[in-house]
Amino acid sequence: MLSKNTRTRQLNGTCTSSVDMELFLHYSLIPSLFIILILSFLQRREHRRQRDDTSYLLGNRFGIIMPLDFVGTFSNRWSYGIAFGATANKVMFLFSEGYQPLQIPQWAQALQHSHSPFELLIGGIEVGLSHFPFFACLSSEFQLVSSILGFCYSLIWFAVTVLQVSQCPHGQFVGKYETLMFYWPSLLCLAFLLGRFLHMFVKALRVHLGWEFQVEEKSVLETHQAEHVKQLLRTPRPQEKKKSWFQTRIYEWDPCFQFPSRMIGTIVLAFICLYLFIVIEFCVFVYVRDELDVFENKLESYITFTNHSGVLTPVILQVKELISVTKGVWVATILPASLTCVSYLFHILVCYRKHIKRLWAGDKLFLPLKFHNPASSASVVAIARYSGWQIAYVLWGYLIIHVVQSLCGMAIMYGLVLPIVHNQGLEMLQGLGIGILTISIVVGLMILQMWIAASFFLQPKLGTADKQKPLALNNRKAFHNFNYFLFFYNVLLGLGACLSRLLISCLLGTWLIARIDRTIMQNGYEGADMGFSAWIGMLYVDHYHTNPVLVSFCHILIANHKEKKLQQTTKYWCLNQSAVPSDLRPARRGEPASCSSSELI
Repeated sequence: MLSKNTRTRQLNGTCTSSVDMELFLHYSLIPSLFIILILSFLQRREHRRQRDDTSYLLGNRFGIIMPLDFVGTFSNRWSYGIAFGATANKVMFLFSEGYQPLQIPQWAQALQHSHSPFELLIGGIEVGLSHFPFFACLSSEFQLVSSILGFCYSLIWFAVTVLQVSQCPHGQFVGKYETLMFYWPSLLCLAFLLGRFLHMFVKALRVHLGWEFQVEEKSVLETHQAEHVKQLLRTPRPQEKKKSWFQTRIYEWDPCFQFPSRMIGTIVLAFICLYLFIVIEFCVFVYVRDELDVFENKLESYITFTNHSGVLTPVILQVKELISVTKGVWVATILPASLTCVSYLFHILVCYRKHIKRLWAGDKLFLPLKFHNPASSASVVAIARYSGWQIAYVLWGYLIIHVVQSLCGMAIMYGLVLPIVHNQGLEMLQGLGIGILTISIVVGLMILQMWIAASFFLQPKLGTADKQKPLALNNRKAFHNFNYFLFFYNVLLGLGACLSRLLISCLLGTWLIARIDRTIMQNGYEGADMGFSAWIGMLYVDHYHTNPVLVSFCHILIANHKEKKLQQTTKYWCLNQSAVPSDLRPARRGEPASCSSSELI
């Protein structure tokens, strides 16, 4: 139990923990590099160097360690996703102004206050290196050793994080359990990784002791990819069952499709980063709210001092009302802005499956024309950018959507609610009625023009089955008079249409800013949308490397090659055995007794 003075210091923001998470991040590189060296020593290189190369002295040891396959990994997906989730706090930590590597040169210190790309690059590499053992131990083929190393490394991070939370659980913004609000997602992910590595250790130990058989070599072709190809080749096609409303409008599960580990990790990390971003935003709001409360108290003191007779009293009352309304609207719009971004994350998965399936079918009509044949180098860079950009777009999108929704809420408050509060409901209804009537007249005149054009200025249908009249003018003299007199009115109407176009573009652009799967640029300018370009390049890389038909073809080639190689090895062994008399040949366990003539052909 914490003492009363300790809790008071924590709530005042004066609690100091014995663990500095920033310093621990720096020193965690030591065990991280140690684990990487061990796994690299165990990893054998497939192609050895020549004798004149200095690396020949290493033999075939110290192979390259791969954290995970960003393109073709479909197994262990949620473990990789949770490992990405464990990095969420450090990803958000990169955005803090307090980040600085342990030792940076003086010329780099000059760029520190500007958050230079060089500093962010060093920070990103350091965070990636400190969390590299999580992914390397999950993907290593030496599961007995990697599970022990991964468990120990995860336990270190878990213990340090628990120590940080237990020593200073409270904060000065949210209050009680503020630190726990920041670190519970990482603690949950680290606890999952501890259980995962423990499960890997038990399974690897049973295999090592001979209690279980070793899993056969993993095939290039995944099960869901094989099922997809079978479904394509199945004739006749099975009749589709009637889909429910949820399957038609929202999502339908497909047993022949799986999302790659990269997409699962991106979505998990985006969820946790979005949660942390909302918590940080709320802490900033609490700080600003407290400062505004102090400012309001000063304004209240001025009103009391002047006995409500000062010249600035009406203005001060309006300012206090504005502050009060702004605070209320900002808090009220946190939930809808959050739900909007959460729905976008789920919708991104839906769009990914829809787009990649259309590419598998050879359909590129949903893509702009300039993206039908993108550059290969741009696609490779795009798949490296996508995950990070997707998370950044979601975070910035939440903030922008929150601001826009707050502005809309302010407009509703000042346009509808506050007039009723100030007993000005009749005036408000009168202005609202005039506005609705004006818009109705404008829309009615536009509909009237369409009706007149369809009724009097177009020739009759050529056939009864035609859905609309042909584009052939009728009553030309009346049409030219109609066009002349409406010319001047349409000039004024065009001003309003131009403003509405600008307003709708701004609303849709800000509303869809987090949607990286679709561009907000106009037709012909899609290349300027770097986020959409990254999305398209990522789709093409996945299309060329995980297309079920292509992977199935490669699987057949590899299987045939192995079969031919096995037949050649068996033929060579039988020829050697036939050259020695059977009575002089020593019997070996596991060898065939004799070779038939068919094996020698």
